[in-house]
Amino acid sequence: MRLNIALLILMTTAMTGSKTFSQATNTVSDVITEYRYPVKYVKVDQDTQVAYVDEGEGSKTLLFIHGLATYLPSWYKNIDALKSKYRCVAIDLPGYGMSSKGNASISMSEYAMIVLKIIDQLGLKNVVLVGHSMGGQVAVTTVLKRLDEFNQLILLAPAGFETFSSEQATWLKTVFTVASVEDATEAQIRANWSLNFYSMPSNVEFMIQDRLKMIEAEDFNAYCQAVVGGMHAMLDEPIFDQLKNIKQRTLVVYGANDGLIPNKYLNPDLTTQAVGESGAGQMSNVTLKFIPECGHFISFDKPEETNEILHDFLSK
Repeated sequence: MRLNIALLILMTTAMTGSKTFSQATNTVSDVITEYRYPVKYVKVDQDTQVAYVDEGEGSKTLLFIHGLATYLPSWYKNIDALKSKYRCVAIDLPGYGMSSKGNASISMSEYAMIVLKIIDQLGLKNVVLVGHSMGGQVAVTTVLKRLDEFNQLILLAPAGFETFSSEQATWLKTVFTVASVEDATEAQIRANWSLNFYSMPSNVEFMIQDRLKMIEAEDFNAYCQAVVGGMHAMLDEPIFDQLKNIKQRTLVVYGANDGLIPNKYLNPDLTTQAVGESGAGQMSNVTLKFIPECGHFISFDKPEETNEILHDFLSK
């Protein structure tokens, strides 16, 4: 009997210890799918490491900046197609993917400074920023901070072209909260993902699974704060009135059937084409393209068409 009790105590201790150890390592970085390319890290301040992948080589360096609530795997199809001609560097912004969580302040300006630190620390030359959605707004903010450093800029379904009144911005902040992200059900998560596509491809399932697995991570709340903070930051630091200062040769691409831009609830009379033309019209050296039968997540919705447009722009 004493032996059985002793064994029970030993087993309970072992199980408790195992659970504690599992919880200690159960971070977003641990639960998401291993990246296709080797992950490297750059320290941008005392507490923040940014994860990145670095593939290919060429005279130009494409620095990919992902959108809200995504991460660097969203660029896989572009890196695969472009790394034979260009150096392709894709980052996880702080709060996302394999990067540090909860340490960096969240603003468009702070994200832009982090991008510039990465460029400086990695010694990147002839950099072309490629930003998607929120990443497009980050890219514009980055270029505005060093107008003489960049010659070209690529914006894919960029945020910041659609404008919001102060009342609209306040309402968006009220409804888009950390709790709303944390408490989203699987059905809601899948529905939100489907809004990104004209026809959602099956090969995005791994990203949906990653999002579902994040729920059990101990730093999931920090991820949710990064997502909500990013939304607030885009509203707090609009770029539309500064687009006229972008003199770089710029490519802007939208999916003709973007389900997220414009916001269908707040701006029901706007079209994606009108948003794209309005923003592009502020810039003096811009090429504007619309991809038919394509949604917001254009790099996965229409990867071949997107890469063809990028190749054509970069080769000139």
